[in-house]
Amino acid sequence: MSDFLFLLPLSLLMGLLALGAFFWSLKSKQYDDLDGSAERILHSDDKPIL
Repeated sequence: MSDFLFLLPLSLLMGLLALGAFFWSLKSKQYDDLDGSAERILHSDDKPIL
């Protein structure tokens, strides 16, 4: 029973941290241009290494 009293608040804290990280990523506009980011990797401006 004492393990339950330790793990329950720990799991709630980890869930709140994950939720906070998700809302932070929404606020910092991480999900705005998904298509542009996917295509940007294909069109590199780097010169080829000889």
